[in-house]
Amino acid sequence: MIKLSRSLLVVISILSILLTTSIPASAAPWREKVDPWVLQTAAENETEFLVYLTTQADLSGAEALPTKLEKGRYVYQALTSIAGRTQVAVIGELERLGVDYHPYWVANMIWVRGGMSTIQLLAQRPDVAHLYANPHVALEAPVEQAQTSAGPQGVEWNIALVGAPQVWALGYTGQGVVIGGQDTGFDWDHPALKNQYRGWDGVSAEHDYNWYDATADHSLVPVDPFGHGTHTMGTMVGDDGGNNQIGMAPGARWVGCRNMDAGGVGSPETYTACYQWSIAPTRVDGSEPRPDLAPDVVNNSWSCPVSEGCTDPDVLLTVVQSVRAAGIVTAHSAGNSGGSGCGSIGTPAAIYAESFTVGATDSSDIIAGFSSRGPVSVDGSNRPKPDISAPGVNVRSSVPGGYYDGNSGTSMAAPHVAGLVALIISAQPALKGQVDQIETIIEQTALHIPSTACSSSGVPNNVYGWGRIDAIGAFADIHRIELDKVASTNLIEPGGILTYTITITHFHDMSSTTNVVLTDTLPAGVTFISASEPYSMNGDTVRWDFSNLEAMGTRSVELVVQAEYTAIGTLTNADYGVRSDDVAFVRGTPVSIHVGSVNYFYLPLTLNSPR
Repeated sequence: MIKLSRSLLVVISILSILLTTSIPASAAPWREKVDPWVLQTAAENETEFLVYLTTQADLSGAEALPTKLEKGRYVYQALTSIAGRTQVAVIGELERLGVDYHPYWVANMIWVRGGMSTIQLLAQRPDVAHLYANPHVALEAPVEQAQTSAGPQGVEWNIALVGAPQVWALGYTGQGVVIGGQDTGFDWDHPALKNQYRGWDGVSAEHDYNWYDATADHSLVPVDPFGHGTHTMGTMVGDDGGNNQIGMAPGARWVGCRNMDAGGVGSPETYTACYQWSIAPTRVDGSEPRPDLAPDVVNNSWSCPVSEGCTDPDVLLTVVQSVRAAGIVTAHSAGNSGGSGCGSIGTPAAIYAESFTVGATDSSDIIAGFSSRGPVSVDGSNRPKPDISAPGVNVRSSVPGGYYDGNSGTSMAAPHVAGLVALIISAQPALKGQVDQIETIIEQTALHIPSTACSSSGVPNNVYGWGRIDAIGAFADIHRIELDKVASTNLIEPGGILTYTITITHFHDMSSTTNVVLTDTLPAGVTFISASEPYSMNGDTVRWDFSNLEAMGTRSVELVVQAEYTAIGTLTNADYGVRSDDVAFVRGTPVSIHVGSVNYFYLPLTLNSPR
């Protein structure tokens, strides 16, 4: 055995201490995976954070799916599958540590409350990508708020300015569309909101799948103690049936998720929880998610600034990308930091390309001084923002208790865009789930307002985006194709011949639509005889291709089939539709006839002899 002298041991000990203390704590590799805010707050006590796993779902396959329902189900299945498979080991570790946690699937992440030792253990895991901060963030309050209730004006100036009443007059009020709100809550039985709430059937209320409270209160019924959310929802759908026509799409239905508490305070976790709920709404207790009940558009009038702990601008990026992949438009207020000048759009989720970011204008279509400007610099992207603008100065809308008030802020502007999305989809239901197409229509048809400020040139720019929204302009730009199908008879015998006439009409004032494809799949119980030329067949599906269909143009084709000799009962042709470069697939209304014996009845003719 080799014995070391006492002096040598002292030298070794000193060197060991020096080497240990000379390496800064930040040099530890695991710390690079942790937000500074998390490390700072954990040094004082236990803290909250979001654990993002290395493996995230690939949602690219959703883009090619034709309908919003298919997109939503695909995204939900992909997200929940990845989370269910990869979170098991991390959750086992959290159980062993005895810390509080809650798993999410909208991004593959887990909310955790723990101390520094828990943070280190998690950050050292190879299946953990990053630990994000979860600060509790105060709502950016409206810039101006009226002190007394404003009187009713009929159709409010802001709604009239953007042309919504002209779209209503054409029969499109948002019917068949669901708008989601993610805010401080909602006064669901406010006179301007009650009849539009999806949970109200005119007799009783059902809050499951129509309301969720992601705050610590977990209210089982819709509430809005802060009052902000009720105002935003009024601008989206509000109409009391009298003189308070305050909303863009009064024919739409609304659902809501509360992501901020009674003090107007939210966190990345509560924002995430509501985004997740929007992809697949649940019962009020958070159980039994259903992607088939997801809204078509969600409004987000909130922000998560660096000054309040959102130190990583990407904290909600994966979450917002998932929502968009599910075919849901996400309107987002640009923020009220315009006084700071160019580059003041700097908070999640307004900064993301996947968010449709909205600036605020006044009644003269001039940008509000408070409206945040682009470009986005906080993430190094130099991304142009906002995308669009809408009225946001002195906007009168609903507030809790059945009252009305005027507020100013980009929080008031964004709901106009969510309402416009509802009008567009009601006019062309095939656009449901087609986020890119919807946003392009809104951008291209806006009142284009040029600007050279903030490194801009013309339109779009970093002040107005593409300009102030124009509802009637958007409607005029929608390519619509309507289908009409008629059977030659509603009753044939087995073995009888039946002719279907299918007519397609393209509704657009100015331009044609190209690459029109009409398909019809033969129903069970019939045999193909012939079809209008030129056509092609793939199995039981007949296809007609047209290079274009002119503005207000019409085309008709015939399909001749023979009922099988064994056929009996109702024969329904339901699987047919049309699409083009401008119009997503439009499914036709099923056409049914009866196959059975044709009985002929003769009235006896009595000849009377002349008298």
